Amino acid sequence: MQTPQKIAVVGSGLVGTLLAIYLKKLGHTVHVYDRSPDIRNVEFSGRSINLVMSNRGWKTLEDIGLDDEIRSIGIPVDKRGIHLQDGSYITQNYGKEGEAIFSLSRGILNRKMIDLAEKSGVEFFFNQKIWDVTLSNATLHTGETERGEWTEIKFDKVFGADGAFSRIRHKMQRQSMFDYSQEFMKIGYKELHIPANPDGSHKIDKNSLHIWPRGEFMLMGLSNLDGSFTCTLFMPFKGENSFEQLQDEKSLVDFFATYFPDTAAVIPDLVEDFFKNPTSYLVKMKCYPWTYEDKVALIGDAAHAVVPFYGQGMNAGFEDITILSELISQYGDDWHTIFSEYQKSRKPNADAIAELAERNFNEMSAKTADENFLLQKKIEKWFSDKHPDKWMPLYSRVTFSLQPYAEALAIGEYQNEIMQKVLEMDNIAVIWDSKDVEDKILELLI
Repeated sequence: MQTPQKIAVVGSGLVGTLLAIYLKKLGHTVHVYDRSPDIRNVEFSGRSINLVMSNRGWKTLEDIGLDDEIRSIGIPVDKRGIHLQDGSYITQNYGKEGEAIFSLSRGILNRKMIDLAEKSGVEFFFNQKIWDVTLSNATLHTGETERGEWTEIKFDKVFGADGAFSRIRHKMQRQSMFDYSQEFMKIGYKELHIPANPDGSHKIDKNSLHIWPRGEFMLMGLSNLDGSFTCTLFMPFKGENSFEQLQDEKSLVDFFATYFPDTAAVIPDLVEDFFKNPTSYLVKMKCYPWTYEDKVALIGDAAHAVVPFYGQGMNAGFEDITILSELISQYGDDWHTIFSEYQKSRKPNADAIAELAERNFNEMSAKTADENFLLQKKIEKWFSDKHPDKWMPLYSRVTFSLQPYAEALAIGEYQNEIMQKVLEMDNIAVIWDSKDVEDKILELLI
């Protein structure tokens, strides 16, 4: 057990709240600050993308005994449901029998986590704007306005869990030798929804992540407990087939009739949703270092914001907590070493999942409608089932294992090179599950 300290967590999102629970259970006094109102008292504003929990996230929750509580508010999703433009529908399993990610409403999960944190003794301070932090002595500066009067609140440690536009990181950026990059994607997103049937059931398969892949843009949907689906339209801001072209009801309805004709039966409020909900941005951010001496540390999106196309943003943030927890167990009160080892361990893996997430947009929006890609996935699953000791598909490495992201990326690239050679075999679409193909992969693996 560590010597109890007074610790501030800035940000009451999922990662900050779960970190607070961990720190409280270690005996620390934990205060969580957020500039926003208590999410339990507000409605989400139509800019949410449903979350998916996978093995890394579950590991962090299991370690603290919260996994069953959270599992009860999610829906298992074991496959992609791919809606092609010609009206056909195909499925693609995510992993082996029994392996599934879990669809979770961001709002419901965040509210639940805050309830659990308060129950454990964490104190929350909402509507508290943190404008600055004195890094050398972990002092927060809070006030109504950035240029008004500030109050100083002294802590032993401060964790910045305040997202991609973190105020804590903003102060750290003013140091010399601090690397920082931020990039907005040319693609934005808009929330839509599929309501439940009158009896509360789902209109389409609730255990699939539904994708309407259309190349440069796509629609996706994940189920909610109330029978509805949260859908997200991802597309460029400008150019052909972009948000700037959908300025009125006719252009929107015509666009959906052309590219997503099967949604007419399940998205009755398309026009209302589209023009009511904001068009939101996607940003990726990298920085280093993540810590200042033994006083301040960044975690989650504040340290490594990624785009949402691998469903790993929350999972990566939760895994930050797992690594921190392991280092605390190892080094006790030596926070200098804990912080140093934490950032050295996590930085290459954060960079790897950022790369994987960006690549996965192309896979979801274009490749899932490509015959060669679907064949490749079929061969990989077949070979992996026969030789689980020799082959695990990249998606499974990222989603259903705890292998470091950087290792998963490197092995995934090696396996993809092998598969490109296999796909060049004569008549591969017919002989894909033959001994010749098996022998070829075994030969290339040596």
